[in-house]
Amino acid sequence: MYTTFYKNEKIQQPKFTAEVCFDYYNERIRIDDYRGNVSLLSKWLDEIAAQNNFHKIIIKSRHDDLSNWLELGFIYEGEFKGYFNGASAVSMCKYLNNERRNSSYWIEEDKIIKDVLRLSPTSISNPMPKEYTLRMADEQDAKELADLYSQVFEVYPTPMDDPEYVLKMIKSGTLFCVITYQKRIVSAASADVNAVYHNAEITDCATLTEHRKFGLMKHLIDHLEQELFNRKIYCSYSIARALSFGMNAVFHQKGYVYKGRLANNCKIFDKYEDMNIWVKDLSESI
Repeated sequence: MYTTFYKNEKIQQPKFTAEVCFDYYNERIRIDDYRGNVSLLSKWLDEIAAQNNFHKIIIKSRHDDLSNWLELGFIYEGEFKGYFNGASAVSMCKYLNNERRNSSYWIEEDKIIKDVLRLSPTSISNPMPKEYTLRMADEQDAKELADLYSQVFEVYPTPMDDPEYVLKMIKSGTLFCVITYQKRIVSAASADVNAVYHNAEITDCATLTEHRKFGLMKHLIDHLEQELFNRKIYCSYSIARALSFGMNAVFHQKGYVYKGRLANNCKIFDKYEDMNIWVKDLSESI
């Protein structure tokens, strides 16, 4: 069941509170928000990580706390500009073993991002072929979406091949946009909306191999961005596989800004993969 993959909890201690994701599948613990005593929170995280055999600790830090996390042994990996209602979240990480810290593909990924950034950004997508139809998904699409993700990804950081999990996401407010061909979903992407801090992650991007030559993902992202803008959500971000030239190129060409790389962040396909951070301010581009 998907509930074994991770759980989200609000931790309340006498001197700190924290919004915590216990990510068992990816062997990591992530703090999405916190307040209070940073040193005590760090000590608590070390203890919990050891108890659960987590290999990575991730903090979404405010800029004001950056030096505190550095002094506690955390390293800077990137920035989610505008994440906290317009204020940036800084991704600070600690690795608990050498295997999780060391990336075998870092230099290759440097070359990929260098080549991507040479491309000219474009706000205009090529017209979508008339055989394809774009629409927002609803609850009835959960099973077909799960089938799509199971075909595209052999391994994925969240259980997107489980129709119940996809249905739960839709019911909780995640926006899914799909493109169909002959009434069958062949491409999809989602916007995971944070209603408290007014940001959204563009994620779960997938297209069946035989339909990838038409640039469908750019149309999905365009539509999701407009939906977010209409809801007054201006911080749009994504994390893309650092080894994927295509997905990084999509975000660069859609006006997203490269803001760092998360080492060995999550399991995709057959291994832990590094992920690139891309951020866009929709209030300046739509």
